[in-house]
Amino acid sequence: MGSSFSKAPAKREIKWYNEFADKLPSMEGKVVVITGTTSGTGFIASQTMANKGATLVLLNRISERSKAALEKLTEQYPEAKIEQIECDLQDFSSVKNAADEIKSKYGDGIDVLCNNAGVMALEDNATKDGYDVQMQTNHLSHFLLTKELYPLLNKTAEEKGEARVVNHSSAARNNPAGLLEAKYLGKNGGSLGGNGNSMIFGGARWKRYQQTKLANSVFTQEMKKRCENAGSKVISLCAHPGLSSTNLQVTTNQSGGMNQTMFTKLFMSFSQSPEDGTMGILQGMAGEGVKSGQLWGPKGITGPAVIVGPGKLTWKSDGSMLWEESEKACGKFEI
Repeated sequence: MGSSFSKAPAKREIKWYNEFADKLPSMEGKVVVITGTTSGTGFIASQTMANKGATLVLLNRISERSKAALEKLTEQYPEAKIEQIECDLQDFSSVKNAADEIKSKYGDGIDVLCNNAGVMALEDNATKDGYDVQMQTNHLSHFLLTKELYPLLNKTAEEKGEARVVNHSSAARNNPAGLLEAKYLGKNGGSLGGNGNSMIFGGARWKRYQQTKLANSVFTQEMKKRCENAGSKVISLCAHPGLSSTNLQVTTNQSGGMNQTMFTKLFMSFSQSPEDGTMGILQGMAGEGVKSGQLWGPKGITGPAVIVGPGKLTWKSDGSMLWEESEKACGKFEI
């Protein structure tokens, strides 16, 4: 199926990232854990953190792509402390193993957990654990990872006054419109509407995606509330990349999630560079003066990262329900 999506993301001019990255503070002495760093926003976030002196822990499925990305990073930043730990977000046992390895190596604490990785508009399939492939990848496994690593984050927060969890949502949290529903968080993989799609943001594939991105936003707000209630100094942040030209669209197209119409091609022609799209999560990871509960990203589909509202679907969705359903899948998460 030939298209601008099928081979590689289109190159876009970098408009704001370079000046923004120059102004980020040093990350010397800080341990930063990031999921999904083989390309796109995750790779750029890794480059930026390495350049700022952070100790980097990269969580990926081990593949030729992940090995190549790690090799490129270590060549670019030979003085940086970087390691890669195997972590398959479609397998809870893999996530637990990755968390155990981090605990054994970084028992003194971690400063930042960036739940960056995500998939988009995939087929209605179940993971080996029985959950929707999109929900497990985008939210449930990140909930599990955050739960497992929270003691290390809290330890750092107590010693240094702050640690950060940064979740990666998207504008899809608001479209197709609909409050968060428990069935999408449950063990219902493969029976959540089938594989239909309509144009670019319609059909069951996109509804499942919307639920995952809404879950990222609701999780951020619910964690903020629980941390504040417990007196924890761990802060919970969220970001969205706007419409960025990354491999996320390529993967979605290859799985049949984007109809190849003039509309979709025209729509993606308005996308911004992945560097500019990464500014939101970087602000959450390293920006000065951020406050728990904030969501950073473009005001519209493109633009520099600013504080934007999570949206009415986030505020109206039941955060307690999300937490309880996520605990059913991942175990008790007490803050």
